[in-house]
Amino acid sequence: MSPVTVLTSAVLQRSGMINLGDALVRTYPQINVPTMGADAAALVSAINMRGLSANEVLVLFDGKRRHTTGNFTADSGPNFGTTGVDLSMIPANMIDHIEVLEDGAAAMYGSDAIAGVVNIITKKTDHGINMSAQTGANAYAGSGWQYQLNLDGGMKLGKDGYIHLFGQVSHTDHFLASGAHDHRLTGNQPSYADAASYTGQSIPSNSNHIMSTPEETRENFGLDWGKPLNDDVEFYGNITYAHRHSEAYENYRVPNVGGGVAESIFPYGFSPLETIEENDYSATVGAKGDNFLGFEWDVSSTYGSDYDKVGNKNTVNTGMLQSTCSTDASSAYYSSAGCGYSPTDARAESYAMTQWTNNLDFRRRFNIGHVVPMTLAFGMEQRMDAYQIWAGNPVSYVLGGTQGYAGLAPQNSGKWYRDVWAWYMDGDFHFTKKWEMDFAGRFEHYTDVGDTENGKISTRYDFTKRIGVRATISTGFRAPTLAEEHFSAMNVSPTGASGLLAASSASAKALGSPGLKPERSISESGGIVVEPITGLHVEADVYQINMRDRIVQGGTVNGQTAIDAIESMGFSLPGNAYNANSVSAYYLANGASTRTQGLDIKADYTFRMQKHGNLMLSMALDLNRTRLHHNGIG
Repeated sequence: MSPVTVLTSAVLQRSGMINLGDALVRTYPQINVPTMGADAAALVSAINMRGLSANEVLVLFDGKRRHTTGNFTADSGPNFGTTGVDLSMIPANMIDHIEVLEDGAAAMYGSDAIAGVVNIITKKTDHGINMSAQTGANAYAGSGWQYQLNLDGGMKLGKDGYIHLFGQVSHTDHFLASGAHDHRLTGNQPSYADAASYTGQSIPSNSNHIMSTPEETRENFGLDWGKPLNDDVEFYGNITYAHRHSEAYENYRVPNVGGGVAESIFPYGFSPLETIEENDYSATVGAKGDNFLGFEWDVSSTYGSDYDKVGNKNTVNTGMLQSTCSTDASSAYYSSAGCGYSPTDARAESYAMTQWTNNLDFRRRFNIGHVVPMTLAFGMEQRMDAYQIWAGNPVSYVLGGTQGYAGLAPQNSGKWYRDVWAWYMDGDFHFTKKWEMDFAGRFEHYTDVGDTENGKISTRYDFTKRIGVRATISTGFRAPTLAEEHFSAMNVSPTGASGLLAASSASAKALGSPGLKPERSISESGGIVVEPITGLHVEADVYQINMRDRIVQGGTVNGQTAIDAIESMGFSLPGNAYNANSVSAYYLANGASTRTQGLDIKADYTFRMQKHGNLMLSMALDLNRTRLHHNGIG
């Protein structure tokens, strides 16, 4: 009853994109992947849907909740504070099709399913080998060169089972935007007018590569199997593994950065690179059958984890250079420029996000009073979430940290857990041949944020075989992630300090943080489905999503209050930093209420050309707008 779009693997392949997220953007208008040129956001391919962030989209893999990335997006932008599912970690050639549920579905699937649900269905064939390769580059400037190699094949597992193997290798160079000039190198801003001639050499004004996409090398592998144990029970499962190395440019540093202390190392300035070394894996095992007291049943366990090691290269710690300056030729820190030592690469921090989910589901079709056909589904879910942060090398965070990306200190590190229990029920009723209704409800208990209950009612009425209408109203929620609750980052330099306090920490609570609670939503949608002429299919839906308690960046505090909060974390502040202008801190808070309104239109027409085959033309449009209705941050 709710609108569902099915995207086949052939449709995704025709997009010409080697990244699954980018392929979805090219083929489905409701989905967007923000292109971020720098910092952590550049290194994750997480999707936005219906104008909401990656945290409000639930991704399933063969109907099972997919684990999220460990890489916390601490940069400003549409995905600030998110740890969405990274679709690039899933082998694209493993996909048979993707089902996109275009409605709030927290009452059925739980947390995160506010904007919609993306369900990735894998290939399950027992024969054949598929090989393919693709390559290309930006046609204008030749940058952004990329290639991808794909191989998959299926075989029988015993007489009636199957096993399917998948492999994929891809590489993408930096795509550099043409015509991007740095005003500091063209003399347009007087205070930087000397930068271009600082070394006596001309520095091109397009030396800043911040307007670029990351370079990435990725290897993906997958395995899917199914084996009937008898006439009623099938054993099944899948495994995915991915490794990625990626590098993103940060802003160009002019030669006189930090008072010119890096001149002897980078006489023409430098462009720091943020790097990530990522390992991602997931495994599902389960059994299902169709005759337990008349019910179809499915029991499964899914374990997934994402480990990210973030670093810097082609950079220096100018604070360390300044602190080790020496004009004594016998000193270990002596240099011709009179300044000392700093490594040019460093590990900044590491993250790990882990989810272990266990499901038990039942489903049965029967009639009420031999008149009303009904489908009843119910079940339970248990999940363990874990999140861990490791500190970086000291050079990445001491004395202001490395240029481009400052790392995390031991005070920011830690490991956190929570357990989630959920129970749900869903009933679908065909009251007449033309009228169908669905009722769903779900209860969840989180050991860190408490209980939540959600419901959903959907209906559809077909006036004729060519005209039907549908409508849905539902409540939803999104529990704060462990990263949102516990991530912190503090940059302490010789002249000041600033950063993010963990929302659940004593430091944040001293500033007034009550901790985080779930985001809540009420979603309403309605639409019409028509086939005005044979072969032409049109769907149009309007929707509205009201959200409250959205998690956003809280208000910033300065001065002594911020100093006390930062020092309570165990940081030592420099003596000359104690003034309101040089010390600041903030935390995440449930601080906004928004309303998203939108219109979806989909149409396709099939030309049937008899023995010459069929030709289908399709179009899709999504228009949406999100407005801030309440700002609870002072």
